[in-house]
Amino acid sequence: MDLWLIWLIIAGVLIVVEMLTLTFYLLWLGIGALAAAIVDVIYPDALLLEVIIGCVVALLLTVFTKPITRRFQVGRGFRDAVDELVGMQGTVLEDIDPDTPGIVKIGSETWSAKSSESIKKGEAIIVISRGSAFLQVNKWGG
Repeated sequence: MDLWLIWLIIAGVLIVVEMLTLTFYLLWLGIGALAAAIVDVIYPDALLLEVIIGCVVALLLTVFTKPITRRFQVGRGFRDAVDELVGMQGTVLEDIDPDTPGIVKIGSETWSAKSSESIKKGEAIIVISRGSAFLQVNKWGG
């Protein structure tokens, strides 16, 4: 299989996954892979050049479009997929203590979680907020 086709497949997968998440994290990598595919068509035996061009394109797009994507994300109607977890109920899979995060299951997904109270494995929880790396949860009493 030609390398340009592999780059094209990678670009397609990244762009499709980006359309499902709407976060702009993977779009620029997909366009970088597309640029690498174009370089491979022009210079077929220059793998290092393809990788460098793909990385430079993704980096430039990330740097120069950050203000645009930030404006889009704070605009009315945008919600990150993780924001949808707030208010959802789940179950503790790994004990949570105030000083030690644990693991919770919400729907079919597992997440790292923190709480201001101790919550034992098997107890029900509710997500009260999200942080950058952890969900903040409380015991669910209902």
